[in-house]
Amino acid sequence: MATSGGPTVRRRRLGAELRRLREAAGVSVEDVCQVLRCSVSKVSRMENGRVPLRTRDVTDLLGLYGVADGERRDALMALARESRRHGWWHSYHDVVPTWFEIYIGLEGDAASIQVYESQLVHGLLQTSDYARHVIRADAADIGDEEIERKIALRMDRQRRLTTPDHPRLWVILDEAVLRREIGGPAVMRAQLEFVAKQSELPNVTIQVIPFSVGAHAGLGSAFSILGFPNSEDHEVVYIEEAAGSLYIERATDVRRYKLKMDHLLAAALRPEESVRMILSVAKELR
Repeated sequence: MATSGGPTVRRRRLGAELRRLREAAGVSVEDVCQVLRCSVSKVSRMENGRVPLRTRDVTDLLGLYGVADGERRDALMALARESRRHGWWHSYHDVVPTWFEIYIGLEGDAASIQVYESQLVHGLLQTSDYARHVIRADAADIGDEEIERKIALRMDRQRRLTTPDHPRLWVILDEAVLRREIGGPAVMRAQLEFVAKQSELPNVTIQVIPFSVGAHAGLGSAFSILGFPNSEDHEVVYIEEAAGSLYIERATDVRRYKLKMDHLLAAALRPEESVRMILSVAKELR
């Protein structure tokens, strides 16, 4: 059993394996609740990789599921220990809500990230000035220090695009993203020029869906599809909402979003045309 990846991915892998073992052993969720003295909802979060598991709990569960001493048990216990380690983003724990920690962990281990954005430039492509105005508009009651910490986190996330283990990033932007002037002409012009510059990276592709397309498959919410290098780690669809986030992992639902992404790719301008449009809009800003 592979133990590669960061703590978030390891937690998902451990939870999925424990669910498989429980079902194979014919053990009910209620039986698990009795052994661990916890609620049904907590068992669900554990098996979905949303919360870390204590090694003692994993030991009790493996005993319940009939997993005797051996390589499989040792691998699962190692996975349990590794899944409790802090991710690189732990130093930002004071400005990162728990629901977003999960996404940062998944993003950090993703081999591919496909994004559709209908309102804003994606965080991995934002300049610090643009991000500052976006964060302040979303949370007008937070102080300057917290805003700068959030920006620093965003910039740290972006650095992975140029590391040796960089992900394949494919971003589709609605034209509304280009036209929504955030922070004034100078800030927005610099932001659009930065997006165009990032498209020159070999692992980054950016496309635009122009208004002329009319109705398209992305009308509604923005979403991201994250894929991972290890075949044990299934793709995840991430949707951010005002009060939290939604993670979609069921294979049939993920396929539905992949089909939606295929339709968006077909509707968008080609990458070179998209960059020309981005730079053209930037020149219009005075």
